[in-house]
Amino acid sequence: LSGCDSGFGQATAQHLDIMGFRVFASVLDLQSPGAQELRRSCSPRLTLLQMDLTKTDDIQRVLQHIQAHTNSTGLWGLVNNAGFNDTIADAELSPLGKFRTCMEVNFFGSLELTKGLLPLLRSTGGRIVTVSSPAGDMPFPCLGAYGASKAALSLLMDTFRSELQPWGIKVSLILPGYYKTGTTCDPAFWNLQKQQLLASLPQELLQAYGEDYVEEINEQFIQFMKVAVEDLSAVVNSITDGLLSANPAVRYYPGQGLGIMYFIHQYLPYFVRDLFLKGFFINPKLPRALRREHHNDMKK
Repeated sequence: LSGCDSGFGQATAQHLDIMGFRVFASVLDLQSPGAQELRRSCSPRLTLLQMDLTKTDDIQRVLQHIQAHTNSTGLWGLVNNAGFNDTIADAELSPLGKFRTCMEVNFFGSLELTKGLLPLLRSTGGRIVTVSSPAGDMPFPCLGAYGASKAALSLLMDTFRSELQPWGIKVSLILPGYYKTGTTCDPAFWNLQKQQLLASLPQELLQAYGEDYVEEINEQFIQFMKVAVEDLSAVVNSITDGLLSANPAVRYYPGQGLGIMYFIHQYLPYFVRDLFLKGFFINPKLPRALRREHHNDMKK
């Protein structure tokens, strides 16, 4: 189970431990508050492992540990939960490095971990459950880097689902609504990210879009975060069902409003879909270079 420092991973590790399972839970930092909480609240069956999904050495060390400790029992399930995003901005304003980091953690890290554990999962005909995002299915404004990595992850897992059927392995995707997890709901974190983004922007882009444009996106996102759901049990229950149900769903949609969102996305025209996502999530103001007062200033 990857990404157990906070949020879905931490809650799922606790839930599976209470149910009596032997859980291998990976965290970024063995001394983090989340890791300490797992040590305090879980049984000695739970094993904490340090793993940064951007580091092959970390992944290989975890794979070796799990292989060595499941020889007699086999491995039943893998939960790809670790995810990363620290940028809320138009794709043009998001540094290329942010796209790469999202892909490294959300896609390549999960790919390497999954491939490494497949021999163990094939021998048990086990399960793979992966937490993706509706942002991988729909063009949420200002989530280009995160959404593109989750789109790649969702397609990869769908491919695994099809290819691994002959081995008896069932693969499920979890596509949660908006929940309070980790730093995702800390306004101070997002304000810092916004300041770093503004400092890194080329002058031409800053002129074209305007500092107030970036400020407005950040304010809207912080307002949106206030409606995030604190109770993670719907997601934990979906992950658990994916691991344990005789016939798990291919996709789980825990969270409010996802039914109407997917209906609009699949059946209504593009302009309606775009309007809905802007109304629901972030509706950026007009970039500075396109505003009337800017054109008037230029004429003067």
